[in-house]
Amino acid sequence: MASNSAAHGHEEEAHEAAHASDQTYVRVAIILAIITGVEVAIWYLQSLRAILVPALLILSIAKFLMVVGFFMHLKYDSRLYRFMFFAGLILSLSVYMAMLAMFWTSHFWAPLPPI
Repeated sequence: MASNSAAHGHEEEAHEAAHASDQTYVRVAIILAIITGVEVAIWYLQSLRAILVPALLILSIAKFLMVVGFFMHLKYDSRLYRFMFFAGLILSLSVYMAMLAMFWTSHFWAPLPPI
């Protein structure tokens, strides 16, 4: 019984050693704050309106991956969990892009005015 608890304690120590340090979390938080600042700047800069949606999508995906990878500890977990989150990201992006395509092309499907 003692060897079982000792082995369990050793597994916990190995699991803890696999996680990032506090300094890494602070760095990730700073990077996330910078990305958020860039997102806000893109929103207010009129010259970037043409690339607003793609730029915000790319920055949002980067933030999602950082938050999931580090703060939810997915980077250190099983590949199955990473696949599940990645599949969810792809699915949600697909639905979002389909909705955008429907709204952007809605004028193509509008009925013609009467003659």
